[in-house]
Amino acid sequence: MSRPFLQVAIPVPLRKEFDYRCADSAQVPPVGSRVKVPFGRRQMIGVVVGHSSNSVLPEGKLKPITELIDDTPVVNQTDLGLLRWVAEYYHQPFGEVIKLAFPSVVRQGKSISPAKEKIYRLSEQGRQVNIEELKRAPLQEHVFAELRAAGTSGRSGQCLQELSAGWRPALRALQKRGWVEVVEQEITQRNNIRRDQTPVLTPEQDHAVDQILQRREKFQCFLLYGITGSGKTEVYLHVVEKLMQIGQQALVLVPEIALTPQLVQRFRARLGDAVALIHSGLAEGERHRAWWQASQGRVKVILGTRSAVLTPFKNLGIVIVDEEHDVSYKQQDGVRYHARDVAIKRASQLNIPIVLGSATPSLETEENARSGRYHRLTLPSRTAGAQLPAIKLLPMDVMPAKEGLTHAVIDAVKQRLDNNEQSLIFLNRRGYAPLLVCFKCGWRSACTRCDAGLTLHRRSGRLRCHYCGADKPAPTACPECANEKLYQAGEGTQRIEENLQIQFPEAKLLRIDSDTVARKGELERHLQQARDGDADILVGTQILSKGHDFPNVTLVCVLNVDQNLFNVDFRAAEYLFQQVTQVSGRAGRASKPGEVLIQTYYSANPYFGHIRAHDYEGFASLALSERKLAGYPPYSYFVLLRAESTEASAPLSFLKQARGYAHEILQSQNIKHVQILDPVPSPMERKAGRYRAQLLIRAPRRQPLHALLNHWIARIESEQIARSVRWSVDVDPTEMY
Repeated sequence: MSRPFLQVAIPVPLRKEFDYRCADSAQVPPVGSRVKVPFGRRQMIGVVVGHSSNSVLPEGKLKPITELIDDTPVVNQTDLGLLRWVAEYYHQPFGEVIKLAFPSVVRQGKSISPAKEKIYRLSEQGRQVNIEELKRAPLQEHVFAELRAAGTSGRSGQCLQELSAGWRPALRALQKRGWVEVVEQEITQRNNIRRDQTPVLTPEQDHAVDQILQRREKFQCFLLYGITGSGKTEVYLHVVEKLMQIGQQALVLVPEIALTPQLVQRFRARLGDAVALIHSGLAEGERHRAWWQASQGRVKVILGTRSAVLTPFKNLGIVIVDEEHDVSYKQQDGVRYHARDVAIKRASQLNIPIVLGSATPSLETEENARSGRYHRLTLPSRTAGAQLPAIKLLPMDVMPAKEGLTHAVIDAVKQRLDNNEQSLIFLNRRGYAPLLVCFKCGWRSACTRCDAGLTLHRRSGRLRCHYCGADKPAPTACPECANEKLYQAGEGTQRIEENLQIQFPEAKLLRIDSDTVARKGELERHLQQARDGDADILVGTQILSKGHDFPNVTLVCVLNVDQNLFNVDFRAAEYLFQQVTQVSGRAGRASKPGEVLIQTYYSANPYFGHIRAHDYEGFASLALSERKLAGYPPYSYFVLLRAESTEASAPLSFLKQARGYAHEILQSQNIKHVQILDPVPSPMERKAGRYRAQLLIRAPRRQPLHALLNHWIARIESEQIARSVRWSVDVDPTEMY
């Protein structure tokens, strides 16, 4: 019997698999196993994705594989089918998609079993130490107390990381004293140790849990629509706990790393160490361990960000996507997939339920719920008797601001300080001032590589571009005319923080934006500081707006929100509603009533009326009617072909030719109902020194779009002009930049 040819997916940007033959007398690699193969002048690690009795190349020209790495598959047929669907739906190279699903050590061909786990515990000498000796080193004291409580079982690095982001230097200091020892052990089954008591559910929560569990053995997509503070997390926990009791696993997705510490704390408090994490902030060894433990069934819950959706499981019983509306679930470069939509496909393939949770569902999800494709579950009120905050609009045309703040905001903050309550000031713009301007000659602090201004960061005395990262000293006088009076236009979080410090010199301020939390562990430390009440006024960007629970925050002030009303992206109004509603939800989550103040020049805009009334359904009806009239998603489907180059004319020239190819294919393949718009420069035409343009294609159904793409991408790749630019295909784009 002849030996089959091997179809191997290799992590290269080519949309095809490559044929190889088995090495003489060697074992035939099973589908899903890793192999080392010659590729050009390199040796690369690929995955066998199929066997075939024939090849497009003569057998004599096929190269044999160099090495079989796995005797058994590292990815099973079901998971391989999901990865192939991702590649086909998003029109991405199969090898690149498979690469996303593996930790780096697995991609490199190393053992899929992680190294032994390091466990830290008190040495015999350390067990004799009086903890009072560490009073002057609080972090060492904290780590020491945790290890003492653990006894001879010790604690892993992951457990200590959750205790404090600064655990490593504290541990090293304890080791230097001889008080801590390190042992290595095999990774064991994570036990389900319940710590916190299970709270009594509200009738609405109980109904939601019951509905989900009733469908635990078949696919059903649930929209868990619950206002901010309504207890969606408690629904997740109850469902996961019930499924764990019958031996099933759960995948819980969150949009950003910023949300994981608080959610992990909730899950670990209930489920103990049966929970593992997967996100980009982990050390590679920790990520590999969690990946392997999930595949072996050694952990019951994986909690992670976007890429965790591709984690292998032994017995996955449910998928939960928290804050399903968040655009962070869409990968914006490389393999441009949407984790929420991949999660839905995965649940469908496994015939298990999936829960999409949000206080502000995406309009695509909302339309699916209205049409009956998704089953809506509603949590209409906050838990523990808390009330939604009162929302007030501050019309800035009659209530001018000074240094970004109106008198009404200043007065409201003062009232909270007098009441020993916290205020949150939200401004989605970091830095001090977005622009330096010379009124004498008209000079502006523009980036030389982007169509954007350079933002002043006054404490460091630098001008920085928030798009390409360009950085240079801020001038003390105009570079064009030497005028020493430069105007600092607009406000960023630094300027607002400075103004508040002047207004309230005794108050403790805490600014949380990407400038203050750049180092590993700083975000968790700042958020814990905010939750502990160790700050009177919080100033921050969207990092503060999502999912956090600050029990003493009773005032939220939203600044500079109008910029979202005039964004060229057709989703701008949706993002505005979601962002303002989410940040408003940080106020009054405990027993104290909350208040939200929104500074705007457009208080008569109908969207603000729905925001004031906490009326998501009214907003959704208005926005969906506008989308339907315009033929925009969810009533049509979009694909963006993007191109960029250092030459100004190249992107548009490429897209015009690509448009011609598309029209030829539509005609030759008799593909109907696809509209191809004219190529246009991107809204920010120049970014990081590259000129950018885009071409939008849309259709009322997915099928004709994909029929076009199947032929069109191959045609573009075969043409010489494709080598003149950097180009990409984005299916279901979430940002029209």
